[in-house]
Amino acid sequence: MVFHTIRIAPPIEKIYQRLGYRREITRLTPQQAQLIDRYIDEALALIHLQGLMIRLPICDRGVGFVVLGEALRLESTNLAAFLHGCDEVLVMGATAGESIMAAIRTDMATDHITRAVVFDAAAGEMADGALDWLMDYTRREILREGKVLLEKRYSAGYGDLALENQQLIYRALNMREIGVQITPESLLIPEKSVTAVTGIRKGGRVTEPSTRENPE
Repeated sequence: MVFHTIRIAPPIEKIYQRLGYRREITRLTPQQAQLIDRYIDEALALIHLQGLMIRLPICDRGVGFVVLGEALRLESTNLAAFLHGCDEVLVMGATAGESIMAAIRTDMATDHITRAVVFDAAAGEMADGALDWLMDYTRREILREGKVLLEKRYSAGYGDLALENQQLIYRALNMREIGVQITPESLLIPEKSVTAVTGIRKGGRVTEPSTRENPE
């Protein structure tokens, strides 16, 4: 499924946290807060969230790998443990778009560093928020099938799931449909583009093994 427009409520608190703000610890003057809020509003006007996702059956698994669908084999002991008890996975991707990244590059080149940093934080949190939206959408859809979605997700580059797996996930999702490219080093372009995997299992209490590392 492809969603060429995703609308979510701006995660303002998370954007502030990404900027290093900690409630009861960080002190901002009214002028500083007003400036940050203005830059967040400007960033939101430039962000165009898009996303896509695919459900795949788990066709094979072992201690150190899982095979999704017919050909997507991911080598990871932690991911295999994370998906324990699941018979399907949700593979998803999202992007904040190119316009916000172009604005960040321009600001960095012209020494508007503060605005660039705020734009970067807003774009990152909005892209993550799009993944949350995709998970919420799927959660509602599979409820009628008597299935549940794991609460967390796992991304290439975390734990022992090597970043090179991004190439396989990128192709499985066909992320070109939402304007995302991938470099030979497995980096997604535009930069504020993300992918993740989570598990789908039959209804009941969702339990996740404590041995996994670095799920989001």
